[in-house]
Amino acid sequence: MRTAIVTGAGQGFGLALTAALTARGTTVLATGRDAARLRSAVAAGATAVPGDVTDPDHRAELVAAARRLGGLDLLVHNAGELGPSPLPRLEDHPLDALRAVLDTTVLAPLALTQLALPLLRAAPAPAVVTLSSDAAVEAYAGWGGYGAAKAALDRLAAVLGVEEPGVAVYAFDPGDMRTAMHQRALADDDGTLPRWQRASGLSSTAASPSTSATAVPSMTSSTHCARGPPARASRSWPSTATTG
Repeated sequence: MRTAIVTGAGQGFGLALTAALTARGTTVLATGRDAARLRSAVAAGATAVPGDVTDPDHRAELVAAARRLGGLDLLVHNAGELGPSPLPRLEDHPLDALRAVLDTTVLAPLALTQLALPLLRAAPAPAVVTLSSDAAVEAYAGWGGYGAAKAALDRLAAVLGVEEPGVAVYAFDPGDMRTAMHQRALADDDGTLPRWQRASGLSSTAASPSTSATAVPSMTSSTHCARGPPARASRSWPSTATTG
């Protein structure tokens, strides 16, 4: 049986992915800051390990839990930080807020990966998945802080794939999803969706997290990861992620 760690598993994409993985028989260690939200992950069959991934002690706890289960096959870095909402222009971006974005989105995933690598190297078909965004490659006003963090995470994934030839590394872009973070990112000053977005119906066309999450279990399955050279550091989208 495969074992996975999924960060940010209490809601949105992380929760949907946790449910998709457990449905395929994967043992999932689900982590997130809000213990109450993790109850949904437990209901889906996961083991909750509440905590903040930016906390070194919590990261050590996660890896120790995987070790007790016999190892680690899949590490999914889903936890991220959007920053202030509404999204500020770079000239107005609070530096303390940017540090928090980088800490959660870049430094914590790297630190957790460093701890988990010995277990991943010992697995028959290990994989690491980072959550990417089109903001990592496209310049959108207001998205400078979040986009810079995702671009840095993409680069870490690319280099990890080169340095660890036995580990399949994916930077996965799930596309626009109907999540709380998506709502915050596009909110006006009063917290509502912008008038142009309500008129265009953009929020209604965003995918549900459960739809986007279905690609990852197939992409990181033991059969897929063990077949030929691993697709290291590929930026994948739901429409292409399940191809051979």
